[in-house]
Amino acid sequence: MTYCRSLPFLILLMLLSFQILLTAHEDPSYKDIQVGVILDMDSWVGKVVYSCITMAISDFYRTNPHYTTRITFTTRDTKGEPLLVLSTALDLLENTEVQAIIGPESTAEARFLEVLGDKANVPILSFSTTPFSNQNHNLLQIADDETTQFKGIAAMVESFKAKNVIVICEDTENGREMATYMAREFQEKNIHVTYTSLISTCASKEQVSEELHKLQTMQAMVVVMHTPASLTTGIFSKAKELGMMDEGYMWIITSKTTNFLDSMDAEAIKSMQGAVGFRSYFPASRKLHNFVSKWRKEHFALDPFMEYKEVDSNGIWAYDAVYALAMAIEKVHTTLIGMSSSIRASLLDEMLRVKFHGLGGEFKLMNGRTITKAMEVVNVIGKGGRRVGFWMMANGAEFVKEIGKQNSTSNHGLESMIWPGGSTATFPKRRILETNGNKKLRILVPDFGTFPSLLQLTVDPKTNISGVSGFCGDVFNAAFIALDCGVGVEIIPYPYKDGMNYNDLINKIYLKEYDAVIGDITITANRSVYVDFTLPFSDLGTGTIARNAKKNMWIFLDPLSADLWITSGCFFLFLGFVIWFIEHRINEEFQGSAGQQIGTTLWFAFSTLVYAHREKLQSNLSRFVVTVWVFVVLVLTSSYTATLSSVLTVQQIGMHQISIGFLGVSFGGAAFNNLNFGGAKIENLYTPEAYAKALTSGSVDAIIDEILYIKTVLAMYPASDFSLIATASTTNGFGFAFQKGSALAGEMSTEIAKMREDGTLKALEDKWLKLQSALMPKDFSSPSPKILNLYGFRGLFLISGVTMAFALLVSMVRIVREKFHVKVQMQIWSRLLRRSFDIHAQDSDAESTV
Repeated sequence: MTYCRSLPFLILLMLLSFQILLTAHEDPSYKDIQVGVILDMDSWVGKVVYSCITMAISDFYRTNPHYTTRITFTTRDTKGEPLLVLSTALDLLENTEVQAIIGPESTAEARFLEVLGDKANVPILSFSTTPFSNQNHNLLQIADDETTQFKGIAAMVESFKAKNVIVICEDTENGREMATYMAREFQEKNIHVTYTSLISTCASKEQVSEELHKLQTMQAMVVVMHTPASLTTGIFSKAKELGMMDEGYMWIITSKTTNFLDSMDAEAIKSMQGAVGFRSYFPASRKLHNFVSKWRKEHFALDPFMEYKEVDSNGIWAYDAVYALAMAIEKVHTTLIGMSSSIRASLLDEMLRVKFHGLGGEFKLMNGRTITKAMEVVNVIGKGGRRVGFWMMANGAEFVKEIGKQNSTSNHGLESMIWPGGSTATFPKRRILETNGNKKLRILVPDFGTFPSLLQLTVDPKTNISGVSGFCGDVFNAAFIALDCGVGVEIIPYPYKDGMNYNDLINKIYLKEYDAVIGDITITANRSVYVDFTLPFSDLGTGTIARNAKKNMWIFLDPLSADLWITSGCFFLFLGFVIWFIEHRINEEFQGSAGQQIGTTLWFAFSTLVYAHREKLQSNLSRFVVTVWVFVVLVLTSSYTATLSSVLTVQQIGMHQISIGFLGVSFGGAAFNNLNFGGAKIENLYTPEAYAKALTSGSVDAIIDEILYIKTVLAMYPASDFSLIATASTTNGFGFAFQKGSALAGEMSTEIAKMREDGTLKALEDKWLKLQSALMPKDFSSPSPKILNLYGFRGLFLISGVTMAFALLVSMVRIVREKFHVKVQMQIWSRLLRRSFDIHAQDSDAESTV
């Protein structure tokens, strides 16, 4: 049977070889250059590659008949055994003295030749798509690097807003290496690899079925498969039998399979319907079109009834590689005419300089590898792959619908895709993978019953089926119903035991005993290591509840600290002294007896407190001082009024040397580390009634807990008894916990976000905490009232004090100047009078003498 299938290929090879011999006899002046070809001639890839190599030699020398060299191929068949590669290569080097080796096509075979090429200093043109280290410069990778598509796959999964993927690879050293490459790319996009499945190419159908059953139990919707085409078809065939090719699954395949899509049989294509894949892109050209047409004619001319298969990417790479090798050999031979070893030594450098436009586009090697600029994204629909866009590595790594055209922002640069099951949505209908062999999610609910308005278990009397209600229960029910994931829910109560807390429930989810836990579960960083939380559906942070303040006849003194009271009084007295000093000499209202002056001054100073001063000031300095002081009084009285209002509403308490209560089963530990309890006495409380009793009896001065617990207590008791006096953003609120990697966590988060936006969350809160809006202030983030002290007003007092001192100084300078001026005038008048008396005395003496 194998001989019959290979017969048409052998006849084709004989005809091509005969044509080459005829061409050689027509021009015997050329020099033969031996090149080795190592292929698995029993495989489809080997047959296609050898066929394309012979066609390339024929086309090249027919186009370039003037070349002085001719490549002569010596072929070795590996028969699919990687260990034969090394022996056949040694035989070619020792007995045939080949100047280059083409092949092999598998990664395992290429690794055997990697060291040999370096030792023998011979160029090896490999069809392996796995990247090799650059230490071996003689190994030339003429195929696309398969790792370049992993970044595009990660970007595609990210665009679908999926947070978890399953990776399937071949169970070989190369498969495990490629799984590591993919995990690294997913990690950069914050995408979690839920499971990496390694399947051998020799695995039986039962083994494949067992592995796929394992994948069905995992809550991930995206499966990325990087396996050879033969293994891929077997996996898809079994996946279709198991219902894993129905709506809700997303299959992404790599070029390891998609490059051979056109050569697969119809049954394999049928099992892959809806899968999306990346494959090597070859720009359309007349040269490529003519080659494909010619290949079809020669391929099917020998046997019209042969199964229809197209030439694959390996054939195109082989064709261009032979062209490049023939050009390099001719260049080396014309520049270095000498020993064969000289040709080997220079051939590699010349191959790295070759650049031309071939069947696959521009051919150019950089660092021994081809340059991949774009990959084609195809959707397996109908009889083959339908192009939906391109992954461009050269344009900033993005998806485009057409190369060279402006990208559209719709669907992230790709055409609409049809997923398994026929869904045309960007993201298929949500699916929750079957868990524990059934279609019900096992939901764990704490049966503690401490806050029934938040969470309570219900039992249907007719069906005896458990359910949940309360604020947390209704939020879960509303979000899950909106999700419409097509599975049922089994509510499992978890009774309370001594010493238990909510961490025990988280541990149950981590051990995969249940699918999720719902209730008043606080989101913490430590818990998030073991489970995946949804977005919080409650208020964030903690609140402090305390008894309302008792009545006190001296409560009006509380808003201001003692130092502020004393400083204010001193400044009133100082103001009065400054005004009296400036005004009493020029203003009659500040004159009179000592008692009158003191009374007027004190009245004026303290009347500024209520802006009742009526004395008319004569000096501008006095007016300036009073203007500044009135501003200080305005700020001081406004602050006093606001603080007194707060003090009359709630009781101001400190966090040192007091008693603090909290919910005993939910105390968050690390979530409360930012709260400074100091030397406070801690007490465990479990119910709203216990909260109220503890506060009323005085056994605790305050209770610190999640704001939703505080709201529950305030909704049950009159506003005159208790009040929320402080909040702190130290916790992340309540969330539903799912198994690590569960797709439900992200899906439920989306629904919770919608419920918050459309007001559903607020409506559910009002339903269960309906008294809350009347009892609680609207601004829950406002701080508790604080006593005003001198430190906060020192700036105002400094300005006023400087103003008064300045006015006092100016007034004193004026008085001194006035007194000095009067003294000088008196001295002048005194001198004038004395001189007048002297003159008068002289005149009197003269008259007496006469």
